[in-house]
Amino acid sequence: MKAMILAAGKGTRVRPITHTIPKPLIPILQKPVMEFLLELLRQHGFDEIMVNVSHLAEEIESYFRDGQRFGVQIAYSFEGKIVDGDLVGEALGSAGGLRRIQDFNPFFDDTFIVLCGDALIDLDLTAAVKYHKEKGAIATIITKSVPKEVVSSYGVVVTDEEGRIQTFQEKPSVDEALSTNINTGIYIFEPEIINYIPSNQKYDIGGELFPTLVEKGAPFYAVNMDFEWVDIGKVPDYWHAIRGVLQRDIKNVQIPGIEVKPGIYTGLNVAVNWDKVNIQGPVYIGGMTHIEDGATIIGPSMIGPNCWICGGATVDNSVIFEYSRLGPGVRLVDKLVFGRYCVDKTGTAIDVQEAALDWLITDSRQTFPDESQSKQKAIAELLNPDR
Repeated sequence: MKAMILAAGKGTRVRPITHTIPKPLIPILQKPVMEFLLELLRQHGFDEIMVNVSHLAEEIESYFRDGQRFGVQIAYSFEGKIVDGDLVGEALGSAGGLRRIQDFNPFFDDTFIVLCGDALIDLDLTAAVKYHKEKGAIATIITKSVPKEVVSSYGVVVTDEEGRIQTFQEKPSVDEALSTNINTGIYIFEPEIINYIPSNQKYDIGGELFPTLVEKGAPFYAVNMDFEWVDIGKVPDYWHAIRGVLQRDIKNVQIPGIEVKPGIYTGLNVAVNWDKVNIQGPVYIGGMTHIEDGATIIGPSMIGPNCWICGGATVDNSVIFEYSRLGPGVRLVDKLVFGRYCVDKTGTAIDVQEAALDWLITDSRQTFPDESQSKQKAIAELLNPDR
């Protein structure tokens, strides 16, 4: 069976991570989120998968290639062009991407599923397709119930008693919400859906295609299902996903590595003297990371591979990406460190280079002078400015 993963977005709400990592490759404890989607699709017999790409397309294609090592077949539809020798993405929108593939050569010739490439899910796709076919639908949205107090963060789907979609509400207030069933970005379509999408222009599934289906009275349904759905569309969402995995609230993601102490997991060859550090789980520490004596790590926290945590540094409820170095005495609480950026859990980022703080947080691959010699030299220059 055939499926499509939407992977062309720029991921602006997950910046600065998506400056260099496309959303589908954002790691959940070292494993890209799109890899989880491929595993789910394969489990339910969807083994022919089209992926539309645009922003950082080469990164996605280089990682997943033809899908062979994941037990599926993958092909890519690039949306953009080459300008002065560089690939420049020009995404066509979620529906426009579908139409481009079909215009190139008809691929969607039977019931197919569409997934957004930035969510962790454990949905029973087989049951969802069964419902879709029983209704004789041209399109079906998979919805999920959420507590009413958080409904304003989502697109709300309103149906009649038969499940036929009547209208949509985009992030309504709690008082105005007509339903607590939200759009999860998981869709089941018949090939005829392509006839509702114009060629050669940007066109969105949620904002343009779906209202058109309602207006034209097409057989358009929603099915509300109980499943694990973890959206990582924004930095705070990513934060909660990592915490959820470490705290075992998210059941379909295993913590990698070896549990060396209760709640403490490590990758290969982590350099640490366990008797001289304070580490309180749940914590994951990636391979080839060095934790100096006197460091403190309080979970839930993740430290990526090839990091260097200096003595006296504290990592508390934080996420540290690979090749990060935290200087002596640095205290990180509720922070995400990614390259040259330090981000709080609301998504507000500080560029540590521009702020002249890169002596506190920087790349672990740099060569650093001995700390005591550096301090002595700084003191000498301060006391003898004429030398």
